[in-house]
Amino acid sequence: MQHEAHAHAHHHPAAATWSTAAQATLHCLTGCAIGEVLGMVIGTAFGWGNLPTTVLAIVLAFFFGYSLTLRGVLRAGVDFRTAFRVALAADTLSIAVMELIDNGVIVLWPDAMNAQLADLLFWGSLAISLALAFFVTTPVNKWMIGRGKGHAVVHGYHH
Repeated sequence: MQHEAHAHAHHHPAAATWSTAAQATLHCLTGCAIGEVLGMVIGTAFGWGNLPTTVLAIVLAFFFGYSLTLRGVLRAGVDFRTAFRVALAADTLSIAVMELIDNGVIVLWPDAMNAQLADLLFWGSLAISLALAFFVTTPVNKWMIGRGKGHAVVHGYHH
């Protein structure tokens, strides 16, 4: 508790503006989209079923989401273990919400789970699901930043 009070005395959370939240969400969306698209393309190209393809897409979304944050925090001269903890703290809820919305839309969209790479439905449903995930996740990130959590933690390493 004493450590927590000490940390808050020196760290001022980033302003919880909609712009800051949108930037944090866009950063998260970039990693998620890379992983999601790559996972869907790999699974679909290899003819995998829906479950293994979706699991791969989610795993890769978390991997790339964390990787982008790790890259930025490591550039600030932080050791890997600390940077990894910062990435987990900053991105886990954001990526989880984004993946829940993104994959939920794909699952509920008629025939989207069976669309192939050459189908407009594959790319259209994926693009729309990621856009919806962005809009749902932005208020979550705003709420977290306002409490000194999420990407507010990352911003402490960018100065």
